[in-house]
Amino acid sequence: MTLLMSACRMQSDGQAESVSTYETMTVTRSDITLEQTYPASIEGRQSIRIIPRVEGYLSEIRIKEGQRVRKGQVLFVIDQATYKAEEKAAKANVEVAQAGVESAQLTYDSRKQLRDKGIVSEYDLRTAATQLALAKAQLAQARAQWESARSNLSYTELTSPSDGVVGSLPYRKGDFVGPSTQDGLTTVADNAQMYVYFSLTEKDVMSRIEEFGSMEKMIASFPPVSLQTLGGATYPIEGRLESISGVVDRSTGALSARAVFPNPDGRLLSGSTGRLTIPYRLRQAIIIPQAATYEIQDKVYVYKVAHGKAESAIITVLPISDGRHYVVTGGLSEGETIVAKGASYVKEGQQI
Repeated sequence: MTLLMSACRMQSDGQAESVSTYETMTVTRSDITLEQTYPASIEGRQSIRIIPRVEGYLSEIRIKEGQRVRKGQVLFVIDQATYKAEEKAAKANVEVAQAGVESAQLTYDSRKQLRDKGIVSEYDLRTAATQLALAKAQLAQARAQWESARSNLSYTELTSPSDGVVGSLPYRKGDFVGPSTQDGLTTVADNAQMYVYFSLTEKDVMSRIEEFGSMEKMIASFPPVSLQTLGGATYPIEGRLESISGVVDRSTGALSARAVFPNPDGRLLSGSTGRLTIPYRLRQAIIIPQAATYEIQDKVYVYKVAHGKAESAIITVLPISDGRHYVVTGGLSEGETIVAKGASYVKEGQQI
């Protein structure tokens, strides 16, 4: 970067011509990593409501709010007395039906032997066969009722469907609950891995798809992302982009995206918010100070210095920046000289 210190020059008529002093720079290429941040919401991989499948009074609550639980661990117990009685009655009905089948089978076997000897009629044999079939059907029905009763009894113990953390507990021991309890007795948030939701602009997504060739390749090539929690601390483990919706929200012009972060220590909480940061690593890019540019009607300009005079030029830049520099994608070439600072004060053709 060069600072030109000359203040005036002589014109042909002998009068001094004013020459402005501006800082200039020669355009070069270098590597840079830019970061762009997005508001983000954090959710557990699963947040499962625990809803009873049978009704009754809560007899046990075996957990506390915020407790970590394992898959299959019993969380609640609904009073079992009625369901145990129904299960015993259903089991007894199976035994009665089984005895009925055995009796009908003996009758059928006896009638068949007698029919073979011509002692009883074909009608008697068919009647015995019908009674046997009826007994077997009654046994199947009894077994189904017993299975239903056993299932209902098992449903009185509500277990965790996954590892996770228990949410709030709005119900207390003795409360009457059932399938109509749509809000559930609590939630279990599986937070071994956390989903971080954010939005990407359509322009950003399309430019990356053009770079990598497809959405799948773009996601696979996406750099690791970082997360800043609401308190301002940077989460120590990097995450990765997992999916992009592929559908543009017409009201915002953005696409919903999801990153996943490991959460081994449970530091990330489901329902919290933060800011997700995506790095953009660029190699051998043309980088200029933002102070070297000015804008007119959403177009970015610089002043090139040629033969000691300022010449305005439109350039194209990446939509992201570090707040101090632009990455130039068109309109400038390596080796050119531009006004590096105070471009908004320069006039076309001005002596530099």
